[in-house]
Amino acid sequence: MTAIYLLKKIGILILIIWAAATLIFILPRLATSRNPIAERLGQTAGAAGYLSQNAAEMVKAWEAKFGLDQPILRQYWNHMKDLATLDFGYSLAFYPSKVKNLISGALPWTLCLFGTATLISFLLGSLAGALLAWPKSPKFLQYTLPIVLTLSAVPYYLLGLVLIFLFAFTIRIFPLYGGHSIGVVPNLSLSFLVDALRYSVLPGLAIILAGAGFWSLQMRGTMVIGLGEDYINYASAKGIKERNIFYRYAVRNALIPQVTSLAVSLGQMISGAILVEVVFGYPGLGTLLLKAVSSFDYNLLSGIVFVIILIVAVATFIIDLLYPVMDPRISYKRRSA
Repeated sequence: MTAIYLLKKIGILILIIWAAATLIFILPRLATSRNPIAERLGQTAGAAGYLSQNAAEMVKAWEAKFGLDQPILRQYWNHMKDLATLDFGYSLAFYPSKVKNLISGALPWTLCLFGTATLISFLLGSLAGALLAWPKSPKFLQYTLPIVLTLSAVPYYLLGLVLIFLFAFTIRIFPLYGGHSIGVVPNLSLSFLVDALRYSVLPGLAIILAGAGFWSLQMRGTMVIGLGEDYINYASAKGIKERNIFYRYAVRNALIPQVTSLAVSLGQMISGAILVEVVFGYPGLGTLLLKAVSSFDYNLLSGIVFVIILIVAVATFIIDLLYPVMDPRISYKRRSA
């Protein structure tokens, strides 16, 4: 990999992050002409059952506190400067808590749940799809194809509701709601990790089952096309063992477009995982995002959206750099004419 190519990819990554930060600044201001500070104060006053006579003065004081009384270009500069240090300001709904503190508390839950479940679903689905396409695989595997088709068509959150009904309401094996037992303080002890793992089984299973169905169909289609290629027939004619042909030739070549689909689908997958968190009340970014939307907390909403875009962009960047490792035929070095 050349330094020029690496710098080019880093430049594209920075450009994507800048564009996302700019859109996050512009879109809330185009979507509504109302003042978010006035909205939040009005909502608080309505919930408390009173309206302050000095509401206008309170709005001006809060605008000065959050910098909304400054010129638009100054606000944009402050916005970009703060995002460069991941400082999203104060939360309007949970003031005086800072947005970065709220996100840093929810982000590990989302990363652990989404990262682990996505990796498991990708590996299991790819292997299942390869076996479904391989002519010499056990015949009983073909009967699982309708199940795979069904799972691939069911959204994450809907499958989560089915799992709640089966294993939380009916059989009552797993907890219904939350990320850990009530009264337990999150820490790194073994007892807490076991308790948190018990609460993560159902949301993780929803992501794994739905994702594995999609990856199985994707891998099966790629494998079926690849089995007719000349290199497969040539390897078989040379007498190479079927196991080696399956893993080293068929599966290895089919994984390249599979990984490409993973990079392209990351945004959709993480949005599905966020909806799963909302269904299960899991204390990740999804639940925090719901609170931000319901309480008109634009600072918190912008911070969560930016972090999600940042995660997807960095993950896609890493996957792109892994292509030459997965397939030596892919090279980013400049070839001489």
